[in-house]
Amino acid sequence: MHHVSIRTADIFRAIAFYEQLGFQVCERFQTGYTLACWMEGLGGRIELLQIPEPKPAPDAFNDEHYTGYYHLSFDVTELADELPQWIESLKTKLSEQDQALKVLLEPTQQMIGDRVYEVAFIADADGLPIEFLNRLK
Repeated sequence: MHHVSIRTADIFRAIAFYEQLGFQVCERFQTGYTLACWMEGLGGRIELLQIPEPKPAPDAFNDEHYTGYYHLSFDVTELADELPQWIESLKTKLSEQDQALKVLLEPTQQMIGDRVYEVAFIADADGLPIEFLNRLK
């Protein structure tokens, strides 16, 4: 996969948020009428597109009848010994930037196949769900 595209109400706020997750801007450009950029980090690439006159996104995390793209997911196994501490560190980083971290699902253990993972969900700067996985050894 080349990248995942995310429409945002405020590209500068979104960049600041994703930088705290470890992403870095690698390209800035304009597409049609709007600002855009590619960011790389956590083993992937995202594209942010600023949308003029934005409307709120549907609540994909809490609406059990929602269909469509659901969330991004990042494996932080190589970055975190324990997911709860990693999430707390992220909260601290964001609070230092005057941003609050909205946790949608506190870290919990889940069996996926024959492995146990710690799983947590947060909301990005526009409220879109992001999942973090940490494979337990």
